[in-house]
Amino acid sequence: MRLNRRTLLAAVAVFALAGAPRDLRAAEDPAVAPITKLYAKFEEALKNGAGDLKTRLATVGDTLAATFDTNAMVATAVGPKWKTFKPEQQAALTEAFGKYFVTLYANRLSQAAGGKFEIKPQSEVRGPNRIVATRVSNKDGDDSDVDYVVNADNRVQDVLLNGNVSEVASMRAGFAEPLKTGGAEGLVKFMRERTDGMLAKGAK
Repeated sequence: MRLNRRTLLAAVAVFALAGAPRDLRAAEDPAVAPITKLYAKFEEALKNGAGDLKTRLATVGDTLAATFDTNAMVATAVGPKWKTFKPEQQAALTEAFGKYFVTLYANRLSQAAGGKFEIKPQSEVRGPNRIVATRVSNKDGDDSDVDYVVNADNRVQDVLLNGNVSEVASMRAGFAEPLKTGGAEGLVKFMRERTDGMLAKGAK
């Protein structure tokens, strides 16, 4: 059975690497290293259970921000309109997106309890980037492929589900309406409201 999108993106959040030790795998391929560190931090956040969102965010937020190239991601998620915005608008979008993204992933962590994954020790060249492939399963045994698109700076700029479902492309679709109706300011408001909503609910 395939994982649905929400469960899968949550499930990638934690777990122990199968096979070779983390340090060895990271040493073999520098593109794998940030994924290894990310999952180790997720595991730390869940070692005593899912807890609340703010606690998870405090544990994983900095690592998420360091692992993902959110500056590049927001430009791609906004699309062609990005280049039409003033520098101060781009700065506001980048700040709002960074907070939204790390809060979203910290929120998803609660669904990862009991899951596990395998990570391929060698990345694959794809254009200017490298793909770090993993197979993720949840506590019920449902599994799917999760691939991380890692750039030349060894930072993640997208996540691909089952080989072709792009996280950034999905965000771009979700951003289309607020961009259409409110421009840069409308999208900033949209992301801030979503972020504040997750934090206010203490979502698990």
